[in-house]
Amino acid sequence: MEQKKDRILIHTCCAICSGYPISYLKDMGYLVSAYFYNPNIYPDTEYQRRLEAERTLCKYLECDLVEAPYSPDEFFQAARGLELEPEKGKRCDKCFELRLRKTAEYAKQNGIKKITTSIVISPHKNYQKICQIGEAVAKEYDLEYVAIDFKKKDGFLKTNKLSKELGLYRQNYCGCKFSLR
Repeated sequence: MEQKKDRILIHTCCAICSGYPISYLKDMGYLVSAYFYNPNIYPDTEYQRRLEAERTLCKYLECDLVEAPYSPDEFFQAARGLELEPEKGKRCDKCFELRLRKTAEYAKQNGIKKITTSIVISPHKNYQKICQIGEAVAKEYDLEYVAIDFKKKDGFLKTNKLSKELGLYRQNYCGCKFSLR
């Protein structure tokens, strides 16, 4: 397939979720860079395990990986007052917005005009809601949010298969301190 000239920055939440989306975007002809910004992940040891798995995945897929600084205070500030919200509630929306906003900021600063996220591959996440947040944030930065439902065509099965083949770390909770309840 002929390589597109379009670059895309994909926010990656973890290696388990990002394997198939990165492959899919590359197959579409995009020049893909992965952006690992996840201040919500708690504790630091969990963050480091997920980051190391993402490094392994990106090396395997020959995908550039941008590692944003780990800044849990940014997440706690965004989640302030929403600590008791249930999973999939307003706290999660704020978390998605925070991570997609940082992705958009990085994209804008580096001349990348398209963004997306691997979060939507999870069957536990609301695809429509995340896309609405992504589109709103992208619009603020004069970018395009590329809405792809990576779950389709057995995407979740494919991403899990790839992660098992590579022996990647598999977490058992979303990531934040509040999702451990």
